[in-house]
Amino acid sequence: MISRLKTGGHHITAVLATAVFILPLFWVLVASLRQPGLPPPNTIQWWPSEPYWQNYQTIFEIVPLLRYLKNSLIVVGVAVPITLLIASLGGFGISQLPDQPRRNLVYMSVALLIVPAAAVWLYRFQIIRWLGLLDTLWALILPAFAGSNTLFVLLFYWTFRRIPDDMFEAARLDGATAVTVWWRLAMPLSRPTIVAVTVLTFVMYWSDFTSPVLFIFNPQNYTMPVGLQILNQLDRTNWPILLAAAAFMATPVIIMFLMLQRFFLHDLSLSNLFEKN
Repeated sequence: MISRLKTGGHHITAVLATAVFILPLFWVLVASLRQPGLPPPNTIQWWPSEPYWQNYQTIFEIVPLLRYLKNSLIVVGVAVPITLLIASLGGFGISQLPDQPRRNLVYMSVALLIVPAAAVWLYRFQIIRWLGLLDTLWALILPAFAGSNTLFVLLFYWTFRRIPDDMFEAARLDGATAVTVWWRLAMPLSRPTIVAVTVLTFVMYWSDFTSPVLFIFNPQNYTMPVGLQILNQLDRTNWPILLAAAAFMATPVIIMFLMLQRFFLHDLSLSNLFEKN
């Protein structure tokens, strides 16, 4: 009986926690189906009496969201694989160093996480202009060649450090090169981290608003966040249209999470990584 009560309590807690995250998304969907021009309801509305699905067609007529969608997909389609490659190589390289150099690089990486993004905007602008990449999508993709974020390198580093050194040593004794050990041994054992970094990188580039504003001048190269802001500036009070665009922009992220959630729920998922350390 006690075991059943504990199990039931866990299920109830899980349902309540899920509702906390799902209800805001559901209310955005409901509000996006109201008649255009209507203000948000004063009370909770679980479903509009007459859903107005044409709002999702209207947002494509007001601004060229298809073009912005294409640009965003190009950015994430290129930046995510490059980030996985660079961040995993960086994490693997740090994990294989002797103790003192490894600690120094880890401390330096943690210190870099404290640096605010605004502090490097000017330097990044100068570098992008020097490379001749201003007003191109490559200006948005360029950070991927540095691993996109120090946190991603550290995630791979912590994952590779969990792998016993004997496995790496045995592979080297068999004649495997460093690249072979990274690709055939380390990467297959770090699948949960690969999934986590993929999702985090996708969300980071998909929702990036600052970089397109700073480095993109041609409206043909705008991405989805800029398109959403343009829609907001055209009519700030048309909440159903704005929320329809917001729901459309959030859809790819939700789909990606639903596709990859089984990796987070696995026994060897990233959620257990820090507990075992």
